[in-house]
Amino acid sequence: MGRTAILTAAALALALPFATPLGAQQAGPPHAFLFGAWTGGLVPPPSTVTAQGCMAQPTVIFTRDVVMRATLTDILYVQRAIETARGTGDGIDIRLVPQPGAQAAPAGLGLAEGGSTGFGCPEADTLHVQRISNNEISFPGCRDFPFPLVRCPAG
Repeated sequence: MGRTAILTAAALALALPFATPLGAQQAGPPHAFLFGAWTGGLVPPPSTVTAQGCMAQPTVIFTRDVVMRATLTDILYVQRAIETARGTGDGIDIRLVPQPGAQAAPAGLGLAEGGSTGFGCPEADTLHVQRISNNEISFPGCRDFPFPLVRCPAG
């Protein structure tokens, strides 16, 4: 009995530094809830989304270090590196690494000024993401994304 108690106490002592209190969230970047693919934004999001259809051409993809976005005028995704991400009361403010000498989209193609490198937001290197629900977000004030985005479902 003494040996069992000692082994149990030793196991608990080793496990305690790695334990997470009940109700506490795992540590991670503040924008972790965004990781993955999203559709909509440029156009209204579809009312029903299949994983295959959504993953075939997502509008925005978030990773830990990069945001990629589709444009109406190019088949390639525009890739922006994330400098910082800060939680707000209703979402996340993402500061993008500035791109010196970035080309703006030509006028008259349905994109806001600077649309080819930014999101059409008031500040080209800042993206405010408003969290509407776990599976729906929007980019308020960003003219290139007038509609909400919905998360692509898991396949």
